[in-house]
Amino acid sequence: MGTPAQQTVVRPAAPADLHAVAGIYAHYVLHSVATFEEVPPTADDWLRRFQDLTTRDDPFLVAEVAGEVAGYAYAGPWRPRPAYRNTVEDTIYLSPRHTGMGLGSALLGPLVERCARAGRRRMVAVIADTGQDASAALHRRFGFSHAGRLTEVGYKHGRWVDTVLMERDLSREP
Repeated sequence: MGTPAQQTVVRPAAPADLHAVAGIYAHYVLHSVATFEEVPPTADDWLRRFQDLTTRDDPFLVAEVAGEVAGYAYAGPWRPRPAYRNTVEDTIYLSPRHTGMGLGSALLGPLVERCARAGRRRMVAVIADTGQDASAALHRRFGFSHAGRLTEVGYKHGRWVDTVLMERDLSREP
C-alpha cells in the first residue's frame, strides 16, 4: 500500500475537481479563521475562480490520495493593478482528514516551480495567525521569509486575527 506520499498524485485541477475543492474550503470557512471568508463559495463560484486563474496561466493544482482530492493549491494575482502582474499570492488548503501527511509540501513545491517557469517574480503568502506555525513553517521550507505582520485585520468567530506576510523571490533558488 505504501505511505500517503507514495499514493499522492499532484496534477493540474480540472472542473470536475471543484466540488471537492469547494468542500475542503467550506470546512475552513465555517470552522476556522484560516480564511477570512465567512460564506463558503459554491462550486459555481469555484468554477469562475478556476477559469479566471487558468485564463491568466496561473497554476491551480490538486493533490489526490487514493483517487480522492485531498488538497489543492493555486497562485493568483497579488493585487489587481497592472504593475503587480508578476507577483502572485499562493493559496493552499488540505482536507482536514489529510493534514500532517506531507501534502502541503507536495503542492507548494510544484506551485513555486510553475510560477517561476511562467516568469513570475515574487510569491506572497498571507497567513492567518491561528496560533499554529504549520503554514509558516511550510513556507519557510520553500524559501519564503517573513515580510511583516498586519495586526487585528480580520474579525471572525468572535476574535481578532493577525495575518503574517511571507514572500519568496521566484527568480532565484531558495
